[in-house]
Amino acid sequence: MKSASDNAGDLIDELQLVYNKARQGSITQEISEIVGGAAAV
Repeated sequence: MKSASDNAGDLIDELQLVYNKARQGSITQEISEIVGGAAAV
């Protein structure tokens, strides 16, 4: 049972990493669009 818990914990860690990278990419894109829009003004 401990092995299943450890595997679930590892999976959660991996999924959080994937989620955070996707979120960071989205935020970076939004910031780039805002900066690009401000530079055009």
